[in-house]
Amino acid sequence: MADLYTIETVARKELTKLIMGGNAHATFEEAIHGLPDKLRGVKPEGMPYSIWQLVDHIRIAQWDILKFSTNPEHQSPKWPEGYWHKNAAPKSDEEWQTSIDQIHSDRQKILDMISDRDTDLFEPFETEQAQTLFREILLIADHASYHIGEIIVIRRLLRAWH
Repeated sequence: MADLYTIETVARKELTKLIMGGNAHATFEEAIHGLPDKLRGVKPEGMPYSIWQLVDHIRIAQWDILKFSTNPEHQSPKWPEGYWHKNAAPKSDEEWQTSIDQIHSDRQKILDMISDRDTDLFEPFETEQAQTLFREILLIADHASYHIGEIIVIRRLLRAWH
């Protein structure tokens, strides 16, 4: 019973909720659910990105942070061009789905690390002493929630949000 309330147990539980989203905002799945295909690549006036570019940016950033957190040899893409798709729209339904599938797959890897009690969330990385897995998981969730909000704003501008 005492283990239910250790800092580590509470941290793992809350990180899981944070990565899954939906506490204080829509989830990634809710944000893209029912989006008409023809709107994936539309950039409303005054907006720098399309929904496709935001979805793929979430994928790239999450993948990069996951790799950085698990492989000290990982080389991140060049900023900013390595993190943003140049095309406003996906080339195909397959490209759209592949991006979404990777978001889900990488998110599951993150959730697996969170639930693995052999994984030390608070141990500083060998190459980056100021960084820990705990910090990187917070960064993934924070980054995704910001861009999920942008997806919803674009959907509202396009009159495609409930």
